[in-house]
Amino acid sequence: MEVIFRPSQKTFFVTLRNRVNEYFSAHHISQEGNSKLYSKTFVITTLLIANYVLLVFFTPPQIWIQIALCVTLGILFALVGFNMMHDGSHGSYSDNKAVNTAMAYTLNVLGGNALIWHQKHNLNHHTYTNIEDLDDDIDLKPFLRQHAGQKKKWFHRYQHIYAYLLYAATFFFWVYLRDFIKYFTGRISKDTPIRKWTIGEHFIFWFSKIVHITVFILIPTWQVGFIHSLIGYVIMASFLGFILSVVFQLAHIFESSFFPMAPQQYKPMDIETEWAVHQIRTTANFAAESKVLTWMLGGLNYQMEHHLFPKISHVHYPAIHPIVLETCNEFGIDILAHPTLMSALRSHTLYLKQIGKT
Repeated sequence: MEVIFRPSQKTFFVTLRNRVNEYFSAHHISQEGNSKLYSKTFVITTLLIANYVLLVFFTPPQIWIQIALCVTLGILFALVGFNMMHDGSHGSYSDNKAVNTAMAYTLNVLGGNALIWHQKHNLNHHTYTNIEDLDDDIDLKPFLRQHAGQKKKWFHRYQHIYAYLLYAATFFFWVYLRDFIKYFTGRISKDTPIRKWTIGEHFIFWFSKIVHITVFILIPTWQVGFIHSLIGYVIMASFLGFILSVVFQLAHIFESSFFPMAPQQYKPMDIETEWAVHQIRTTANFAAESKVLTWMLGGLNYQMEHHLFPKISHVHYPAIHPIVLETCNEFGIDILAHPTLMSALRSHTLYLKQIGKT
């Protein structure tokens, strides 16, 4: 399916981009990561390694401490994804391409695949946000109905209740099912084939899956036994999947979410605005004033800034946020934002309830 963005407001993004570039030029700073990001990387990596070693090789006898360590391991994995992998995949972690690649491949340590992620997220999701059959990130069919263009099932009326349990299972579906479906079918989504891989890339796909299972299931099994290892892995992966899913859902699935409808016959889909305006219409910021959440989520609570400038490291989003707001106001473009995490969760839940019944 071909998608055409109509430049009805083409001066908007030109103006915004120039103003953002002027900010970096005036302050003589790079758009990539800086010492704040690198120190954050050190803290997260150190805590993750310490957590794993303590949990697996020096397992505390108290069950509640074991469970707590499994939970914190899942949280730390999520922080790796938000802060290191995500920036690396977009090429914004560093001005060194090799460093960006290394950070992007931390996803393989988590159990995913950097190559599949790059095509499905960087290319499809960031270009065709909230467009059915192109944006694979909104495809949770048939479990969730996320917009009116998706077929309604009887159980969708309860989706606002079971959705959060489903989010906890997302990691398992992603790593152990959807990656393999994409790999064997050769398609990222219905209308997007996977680009041809090299032999080395095929090797990395299988090797990294084996390494993940070895490090996080087999070695713990050798240390503490299969049942304890499996329970711990499920706890860790459930918290990881829950956090990753909720952060994404809050950014794109909410009250007043915008989903362009594909034409009935095969012909180009006309988007009535330019690409940048489409990004603003399909994303929402949340809890932008929370420094703690901004640190933990890798700036993904500034989703609007991220979609407009994915090549800029997240450490700069709070600084360019006022520029984006001022320019949007000047051009009469409405933005979507929730002041707190709880208000964003409420909006997401109400939307699932509404779209599940109508």
